[in-house]
Amino acid sequence: MTSDQVPVYVRLAADSAKRLNQAVSASGRSKRQLIEDAVRAHLSDEGLVVGRVELSKKPAEIELSKKPAEILTLEEAAELLRLDCAALFAAAEAGQVPGRRISEEWRFSRNALMNWLAAS
Repeated sequence: MTSDQVPVYVRLAADSAKRLNQAVSASGRSKRQLIEDAVRAHLSDEGLVVGRVELSKKPAEIELSKKPAEILTLEEAAELLRLDCAALFAAAEAGQVPGRRISEEWRFSRNALMNWLAAS
């Protein structure tokens, strides 16, 4: 034992001890390593860490990586305009908003909707 290590003795419930032994077998790491990792993960200078959320990308990178669709369905266009689908459908049928009916489906250009909205 090195000078920076301190012995800690604890009694665990049988099921917790069994899970610790299974983790040792599965990971190939020692009990000491697993417990040190658990302490680092759940105890900080501020106290007990109950949960964490870890993102693989920074929030700004996530937003930049999602390019919005250029052609929108009725539902997507209604969400963009913050309208009820039925209201947008009625406005499109009346020719009040820019859109095209293809067969039985409505499609909207994001740019056309934004330009129309800005001109209103």
